[in-house]
Parts: sequence; C-alpha cells; structure tokens
Amino acid sequence: MQTLYITHPECRLHEMGEWHPESPHRLDAINDQLISSGLRGLIDEREAVPAQEADILRVHTPSLLAQLRRLSPVRGYAEIDPDTLMNSHTLAAAFAAAGAGITAVDAIMAGQASTAFCSVRPPGHHARPGQAMGFCFFNNLAVTVAYTLEKYGFKRIAIIDFDVHHGNGTEEIFKEDSRILMCSFFQHPLFPNVCTENPGPNMVNVPMPAHADGAALREIVESRWMPRLEAFQPEIIFISAGFDGHRDDMLGEFDMLESDYAWITEKLVDLADRSAQGRIVSFLEGGYDLSALGRSVAVHIKALAKL
Repeated sequence: MQTLYITHPECRLHEMGEWHPESPHRLDAINDQLISSGLRGLIDEREAVPAQEADILRVHTPSLLAQLRRLSPVRGYAEIDPDTLMNSHTLAAAFAAAGAGITAVDAIMAGQASTAFCSVRPPGHHARPGQAMGFCFFNNLAVTVAYTLEKYGFKRIAIIDFDVHHGNGTEEIFKEDSRILMCSFFQHPLFPNVCTENPGPNMVNVPMPAHADGAALREIVESRWMPRLEAFQPEIIFISAGFDGHRDDMLGEFDMLESDYAWITEKLVDLADRSAQGRIVSFLEGGYDLSALGRSVAVHIKALAKL
C-alpha cells in the first residue's frame, strides 16, 4: 500500500517571526527534497481534515483552548512564552496539525494505506494538558492516539519519540496508561529539563549526554526499546519524528546522520509488519537545519514506504 503524505496550507501560514527557527521554510525544505529525490510522485498526498474541539479536549484542558482563543491576534504576534508565539493563523494551523494524524488513522483503518507521514507544524510533543510550550500548541500525536483509542478500541499502542528534546507533554498525558508504551531517547540536560526522574512503568524514555552518536543511540534502540516493544506487540505505532538530533542541527548536540533515521524507521517498520499489520503514523516534530531536515525526512519516508 502507498504511504500517505498529509499536510495542510494553514501549516505554512503560522509563523513566529523571521528570527524563529521553527519557520514555514521547514515545510518547503521537505517538499523540495521529496521532489528532487523523486519521492513526491511515489506517495499519496492528502490535505488534513482539521481536528474538532472534542478531539483536542480528549487530552487538553478547556482552559488551554480558551486561552489560545483569547490570545489569538488579529495582527502581529501574541507571546505564549519567549520562544512560542501566535500569529493570526496559528490557531487554524494547530487544529490542522492535530487533525492530520486523525486523517491518517482513518485512512489506514479504511485500508487505503498502511503508513503515513504528517508534514505539519506547529509541532506538538512539548504541549502539556494545560500548557502550550516549546513551539507547540496542541499535542498532535496525543490527540491522535486518544482518538484512536476511543474510535478503534486498540489495547496496545506504541509511541516512539526520537526528537533530540524530550517529549515531556506526551509523557505527561500518557504516563501510567497501560494501553500505551512510549519509547524515546533525548539529550539531557536540554530543554525542557523535566520528567527525567521516576518515569511511569509504561515509559522507556532514556536521557543521553550531548554528542551521543548514531552508534550509541542505536544501542539504546536495540537494548532498551526493542525488548519492551517486542513483548508489548503494539497494534499500531505512532512516531514523534524530530530530526534535530542531526549533527548539522543548531538546536541539539546529538551527532545523528540520515542513515541513523533510516535505520530506526526500518526497525519500526519491521516491528509494525509483525505485530501491527504494518500500521505506522509519523508526525514531524523538530529539525531546524533546512538541508539536514529535508534529507532526513526523505530517508524516513522512503523507509516508511519500503522504497
């Protein structure tokens, strides 16, 4: 089956200033690389159906939604924190980004594809139940996981996060939920510097020092992630795909390469084929060096599509 490539025009209209690394140019870099690599014609591009309020409220508080609506500016910017700002398109982009995964899951469950990459922004994995932070407004992956649990009744869902920053929001939302197994590695110390002690029993989230390279991180996957994932036998896999661990990225200090992202994705595709009927939905998180981001996403999608 084809791999879906899901995005939305509003995701390009959200921006936080010319100085900000989480910019619309990230989506352009991905698109350009898919075209130049020949991948664009081999995947099925679809427009995300924006999430509904009820979808957001499965994992976020009404007060967060009310705050974002209140702060949404007609012009200029509204500051959530020094690094997280809203423009007039941000709220629509956040609803579209949160809906991309739902769009993907419904298509996969209808037999139209087995894997999907959601090329969306703003990213999501730092968004807590009641707080937007770290460039994130809604937790796109968590919104989709909660929807999937409710609509399709899965009992075993795996979440993988290979962003250089810890997916603190995702961990907070699903900690102690026995239907979820979350596996990640992340640089520590580094933003957001929380939730590194006493993880829940369903969390295999491994702090790693700066300058960890692909070999060290592959060892974490082999020795820490895969035994738990094999025992868990997930029915569907969701990925917070952050590419800011690349050695060329300015916001992290891991030394990963495109080949490392391809290897991790191939491991997850193999697991999904054996336990989850091949079902994987991946979400763009970090990745701020535009060339490295485009190249890394291309190999990730190529592995998802088995090309």
